[in-house]
Amino acid sequence: MFVAELDAPLAGPVVDAITEAVRRGDTGYPAGTAYAEALANFARDRWDFDGIAVDRTTMVPDVMSGIVEVLDVICGRTDAVVVNCPVYAPFYQVVGRTGRPIEEAPLGTDGRIDMTVLDDAFRRAARRGSRPAYLLCSPHNPTGTVHTADELAEVAALADRHGVRVVVDEIHAPLVLAGARFTPYLSVPGAENGFSVISASKAWNLAGLKAAVAVAGPAAVDDLARIPAWVNESPSHVGVLAHVAALRDGGGWLDALLADLDENRRLLARLLAEHLPAVRYRPGEGTYLAWLDCRALGLGDDPAATFLERGRVALSPGPVFGTGGAGHARFNLGTTPELVAEGVRRMAGALT
Repeated sequence: MFVAELDAPLAGPVVDAITEAVRRGDTGYPAGTAYAEALANFARDRWDFDGIAVDRTTMVPDVMSGIVEVLDVICGRTDAVVVNCPVYAPFYQVVGRTGRPIEEAPLGTDGRIDMTVLDDAFRRAARRGSRPAYLLCSPHNPTGTVHTADELAEVAALADRHGVRVVVDEIHAPLVLAGARFTPYLSVPGAENGFSVISASKAWNLAGLKAAVAVAGPAAVDDLARIPAWVNESPSHVGVLAHVAALRDGGGWLDALLADLDENRRLLARLLAEHLPAVRYRPGEGTYLAWLDCRALGLGDDPAATFLERGRVALSPGPVFGTGGAGHARFNLGTTPELVAEGVRRMAGALT
């Protein structure tokens, strides 16, 4: 229950697209704009966002590779990158691998962006170099927070004030549950020089079929043009076909998944209240990930290690998500209700 992938059969249109590609022998290099067009139509239909222009996009192998490419064209190797911790662990890895320093802007106790803290982090980053960046996770992994339009507009204003470029990982964008609404970062005022990197992989369980799209704001087109042309040819062609099928024809499958995830987050809350009342859980508004505060259990910085050793259930260790992760664990809800219940049963058993 630690890897962020789904226990679910593939969507029928995706299966058909892959099967037909193999039948035709259509397994060469990717080309064309079908992925960007499908994404633009999905964004318009799902989010009322008509701002994805195909000529402001490029395909990339996956979201994290795309983020690396974007960072390489918008900031120097010694410029700082701001992140909201606790956050998806590879943020630290990809930024650190390029030698760029990281400035942390911890989320508030409510799991939302603390604008005062972010303002301070932007100020520190601007002092360290002339071209700082902000790597935003939206929706946020691991907390499941879905940033509001007002929050994102305030982010854009702060970034403009400090000369910080914003790059947004929107891989979980289709996975927003009942009661919340996803706002694309590039739709808010002031975000014109930002970048979004997005993929169908997380929502339709296509992580093994590599493909994603980087989208530039209207004022970032020149930066987009500096991403090497070979990057656009690097995704899996079969992956592109699968992602296009998901975005075009997988809406019904996605709706059913979202209903199941909504039930699972409610189920997890009930089970924790019954069997592990000391574990604090604020149900996320998006993603299929649950962020569990286990500090009251007295299991140290890495409670996931105890759950694995004593309960034989694998959760993601909180400390890998950076500052604020100690004493926490991430639980994957993208499975059956039976496995959610079994996971909690094993967690509780680890304490006896």
